[in-house]
Amino acid sequence: MWVKMASKNDSKSNGKHSLKTRLQSATEIFEEALKTRSLRRAKYILRLYVTGSSTRSLRAISNLKKFCEEHLPDDYDLEVIDIYKDPDAAREEQIIAAPTLVKRLPRPLRRFVGDLSNTQKLLVGLDIYQRQEPNDQLGSGY
Repeated sequence: MWVKMASKNDSKSNGKHSLKTRLQSATEIFEEALKTRSLRRAKYILRLYVTGSSTRSLRAISNLKKFCEEHLPDDYDLEVIDIYKDPDAAREEQIIAAPTLVKRLPRPLRRFVGDLSNTQKLLVGLDIYQRQEPNDQLGSGY
């Protein structure tokens, strides 16, 4: 990112040109800041609803963190919600089983129930990886 500073001589000789240059610079700086902010924003907004520290809940948390670090590094926002401590949140999301992962963004909203150990289903369900049919594999000559 760069900023051009107008000197006094510039403003006296080319008042309109200098203003135009400064406005362009300010616009470019603003647009760059928007890009930087949007790049920092999490692409995937995920909420994991768990039931305390049960074995299945702990396994789901562990599996999901591992999955996100491997497939969505720095591209996700994860919130873990204990439905024992916050039953209203579960009611609002209409959670009927736990653990349940809710993908809020990007749309469409999707739900995954269980310990989240099936990486292939998560990849396809989160639209990270498209399903390949057995005859549609790369490298097949037929």
